[in-house]
Amino acid sequence: MHLWGVVALTTGPLGRCWGFPEFSMFMKQRGRSRGHDLCGNDWAEDHHDVCVMNAGGDKLAEQRFDEGIREIAMFHGLMAEFVSDPCDVVIGVETDRGMWVEALIAAGYQVYAVNPRSVSRYRERYCVSGAKSDRGDAKVLADMVRTDRHMHRQVAGDTDLGHDIKLVARVHQTLIWDRHRQRSRLRAALREFYPQALVAFNDCASRDALAVLEIAPTPHTGAALSIAQIVTALRDAGRCRYLDVTATKIHRALGEQHLEASPGVVAGLAVTTSATVALLVVINEQILAVETELAPRFEQHPDAAIYLSMPGCGVTLGARMLGEFGDDPERYSDAKARKNYAATSPITIASGRRRSVHARWIRNERLHDAVTQWARLAVNNSPGARVFYDEQRDKGAGYHTAIRALGNRLIGCLHGCLKSGTLYDEDTAWAHRQTEQTSKAA
Repeated sequence: MHLWGVVALTTGPLGRCWGFPEFSMFMKQRGRSRGHDLCGNDWAEDHHDVCVMNAGGDKLAEQRFDEGIREIAMFHGLMAEFVSDPCDVVIGVETDRGMWVEALIAAGYQVYAVNPRSVSRYRERYCVSGAKSDRGDAKVLADMVRTDRHMHRQVAGDTDLGHDIKLVARVHQTLIWDRHRQRSRLRAALREFYPQALVAFNDCASRDALAVLEIAPTPHTGAALSIAQIVTALRDAGRCRYLDVTATKIHRALGEQHLEASPGVVAGLAVTTSATVALLVVINEQILAVETELAPRFEQHPDAAIYLSMPGCGVTLGARMLGEFGDDPERYSDAKARKNYAATSPITIASGRRRSVHARWIRNERLHDAVTQWARLAVNNSPGARVFYDEQRDKGAGYHTAIRALGNRLIGCLHGCLKSGTLYDEDTAWAHRQTEQTSKAA
């Protein structure tokens, strides 16, 4: 839930009315400093429950604010009763993004983003019955930043370009995931009534497959296609090479005899196939359009050269990782913190004589997906990564465990390069391991 986005938007009419200089002056004119005051804000779609308390845990104020300019001014008036400087206010919120959080940061508040799962567990310290309210959650958030804010991260100060890259990269990744879902649905439908298409196309969501299925959504229409019609469809879809060879192969596969479904099933699944093909065509077009927007944004970022120097990391993966990691140089205290955030480092569960090591399942799925793909590509693009991966497999690690370990190692390399501002170097990254292997052999 949001926090007090009701603070100081720095763009547009709100920014002109309640930018940081004006807000700070307003606070100093009305308020009086009492040291650090704490605030929790439980947000909903149209309102925000706010709880203000002092460092001793005494509740100073509780209030609900609707969204709007007037409510922002009312919120400033409330805070001005307790503090003279926005820097003296520590705020707990369950998200690190959105206009409300940006407004808080712009006003100078110390904003801590708290994982909603942590808030849920913390709530149980006060109430084991399971009762829950927005006002109660606001108090929980205020208490969390009062007693345990050293256990949470302050919202990072990423640049505007970093935010821009993050949003565009997320749209691209979402479209890729949507394409996977629609491809699975199309394949499932084709298995029911059109097995010839699965023989003709290895990827039923490929450009060639969609071009043919668009004009032949049933087995009978597919078998009736001529080579010339298939060539025309492939050419219109953008294929320029091996047209006749590809068209002949497709024509032969579509003409093969297979078991046939009943006419009613064929008619129904033909509609499903046509609709899914149309969706995939649009999704593919949008993926290309978003890639066109993403590339120039990423390439103008100061850290882009470092990401692109990493083995197996191209523009798309680099943009995804930069967006999810953020570009605040002070966000991660060391390489371990970055690895923990990426969920590549393992966790240990120990109790009594029992001890086990597990992968992290609570994680940023977008970042985890990008790092996994990066590690897979690095195996074929870096001799050092290949040796590291082979060593993990020789020790008995499964494929996914070995890939996760390699991703963990690569993130350490990335962190070092970003901290020092240097490009990745294969010898520097893996030379120490070669030295260790030589010492063991001797």
